[in-house]
Amino acid sequence: MQQSPVPPEPPIYRRIADGLREAILSGELRDGDRLPGENALMAEYGIARATARQALSVLINEGLAVPKRGSGVYVRQFRPIRRHGSRRLSHEQWGQGQAIWESDTRGRPYTVDDMNIDREIAEDTVARVLNSTEVWVRRRRYSVDGRPVQLSVSHFPAALVEDTPITQPDTGPGGVYARLGDLGHTPVRFSEEVRARMPHPHETVQLDLPAGTPVIVIGRIAYTAGGVPVEVNEMILDAASYVLQYDFDS
Repeated sequence: MQQSPVPPEPPIYRRIADGLREAILSGELRDGDRLPGENALMAEYGIARATARQALSVLINEGLAVPKRGSGVYVRQFRPIRRHGSRRLSHEQWGQGQAIWESDTRGRPYTVDDMNIDREIAEDTVARVLNSTEVWVRRRRYSVDGRPVQLSVSHFPAALVEDTPITQPDTGPGGVYARLGDLGHTPVRFSEEVRARMPHPHETVQLDLPAGTPVIVIGRIAYTAGGVPVEVNEMILDAASYVLQYDFDS
């Protein structure tokens, strides 16, 4: 009887990476812990520096570790945010005074740790959608569990939201969509486009992204019952921090 061939043993760098991964996923190594450095791995396994670097690169590329210049490689374990596209934007969510972010985080602490609100001349594409040459712009950075995860820029027709809470840091219960409803322009339909790309330099800094981490770009337009667009929003998400969920019938 012919015996099945024995699969080749994985290369040493892969076996080292597998061991470190198991330590991370089991909780032996926790978020923020420093992984053994190249010198430590070289001494323990009798390998070359290039091999040790290769083992650590496996975990970095998987999003489980992040290098910090001059310091070492650290565990970056983060429970992904499950972003449910339709549920978070439902009238039942913001219409009852809840922030749409509460649908995403489900009790996990989140903060808006950077915000700027300005009246500006609209970019051409935004001006065409909103039929307004001037807009109020809300720029925010959101963090969950202390980690930056999303940048968001919302545009509103200036004449529509002038002198309303939408131009203030605290928009009140239910956020901007509830305030648009107060103005008689309740959003009833949303259109989102999703794509992925590598981050721009300022996005890398603002989201504290490890090298090689892509971002998810979501563009959203909010419409009233009459089909009038009242918001154009672009969101930049750390791709390693999110799972996007969409439910629909066949």
